[in-house]
Amino acid sequence: MSILIAADRLIADGRVLGPGYARVENGVIAEVGEGRPEGSPDLTLSGGTLVPGLVDLQVNGYYGHDLVDTDEVGWHTVVRRLPETGVTAFLPTFITAPVKVLADALRRTVTLLPGLPTGSRVLGVHLEGPFLSEKRRGAHNADYLVDPTPEALTALLETGLVQMVTLAPERAGGLDAVRALTDAGVLVSVGHSDATAEQVSLAADAGARKVTHLFNGQSGIHHRHPGVAAQALTDERLSPGLIVDLHHVAPVVCKLAFEAAAGRIVLVTDAASAAGMPPGRYELGGESIDLPAEGPPVRVGGDTLAGSALRLDAAIGNAVRIGIDLVTAVDAATRVPADLIGRPDLGRLEPGAAADLLWLGEDLRARRTWVAGQTVFQAS
Repeated sequence: MSILIAADRLIADGRVLGPGYARVENGVIAEVGEGRPEGSPDLTLSGGTLVPGLVDLQVNGYYGHDLVDTDEVGWHTVVRRLPETGVTAFLPTFITAPVKVLADALRRTVTLLPGLPTGSRVLGVHLEGPFLSEKRRGAHNADYLVDPTPEALTALLETGLVQMVTLAPERAGGLDAVRALTDAGVLVSVGHSDATAEQVSLAADAGARKVTHLFNGQSGIHHRHPGVAAQALTDERLSPGLIVDLHHVAPVVCKLAFEAAAGRIVLVTDAASAAGMPPGRYELGGESIDLPAEGPPVRVGGDTLAGSALRLDAAIGNAVRIGIDLVTAVDAATRVPADLIGRPDLGRLEPGAAADLLWLGEDLRARRTWVAGQTVFQAS
């Protein structure tokens, strides 16, 4: 199948082209150019911007479904509807639970994947825990936090589905776990950690390449006692994830992160099952959470943040509204996460890449989304 798309504006190769076009052949981008294409376009996009499909490395759930324990219907709903938010590829995220429960969930997920409908690509699974710090656990259940023993790692890696693990490197065996996971081809992210900057640097030496939701669930930037956040912003080896819902991190601090870690920020949603739903009570990793009328979900019985209800296209819009240029914001939700997860075929508009595309409207909301050149969402 061939399709020629002309657009008033598109983002490719780190710059804005306007007008421009993209030619798709059999699900792959065959050509990207500036100006008007030769021949008649099959589709002309007026207004807004054509960008790569968005890549979210942290999605706990969406539309009322918590992915760690939902059924086949829940998985189908999330995969089919995530393109409404511009997301064409994602890492389902399973938060802390007993190792056996997580291993069982991974085995169950393997059996579900072949039957998923056309929609957002599942890139593997992100395990956020159970190897986290009790001091920085956030909404994670303290009863299930454990050290990353070789036996635990073996059980969790059995299916080959795990692509990313968030852990606290200061736990006993933490650095050995970073090395073992890295050797197994798993992306290691430092998170829910009370580590010093020096300990995070040692984790990067061992192979860690990401930091989970910068500033949240981690030691910070104290001028005499720098922690995870300080190392994340200054260590060129680390890509900090950032939840730009303007509740988890204040606008001025979001700007600081983009400026300090230029080209390394990864926009994530950390979406919980409450995302895309009305205010009410939902679930995150077996724990009850409340979604208020304003702000992110919180754990029932307290004010601890428990994931978010953020859309990734809205995160781009929020970033632009606080002063981040559109190219940088889009890059942080496309190329940077795709490269980090080892998928250079995603997150870019260039020949040879998968034709996962997003038409962002002038309001920076998804208007049309393609996966492998096939329309999977179109706004009415």
